[in-house]
Amino acid sequence: MALFGLGKMKEEKKATACCCGSSEGKVEESVSCCSGHTAGDISNLKVLGAGCQSCHEQYENAKAAIKTMGLSVEVEYITDMEKVMEYGVMSMPAIVVNEKVVSMGKVLKAADVEKLLHKLGF
Repeated sequence: MALFGLGKMKEEKKATACCCGSSEGKVEESVSCCSGHTAGDISNLKVLGAGCQSCHEQYENAKAAIKTMGLSVEVEYITDMEKVMEYGVMSMPAIVVNEKVVSMGKVLKAADVEKLLHKLGF
């Protein structure tokens, strides 16, 4: 009975999202994606904040986590509200990994940032 879509359903193929968050290309382990970095690599990490003490603390914790993990990624601290609003962040501090918001509204300790990055596959 294909009248209302109840007949044979076509199998949907889900495209694997790129490691940078793009859904344009299919990414497999150790294959470079659309932006040139390999799957599982952090191309950029940003801390979005208003310049307050909590946001600065989040920035320092993120830097400490990156250093502890032995990664050579520069952590950016963005306080320009126009740039912050481009990410759709309404509560700060926020952490952005590879242009994707992964945490907002709370200060994560360095160990928590590490756990978050490991959970995301980095």
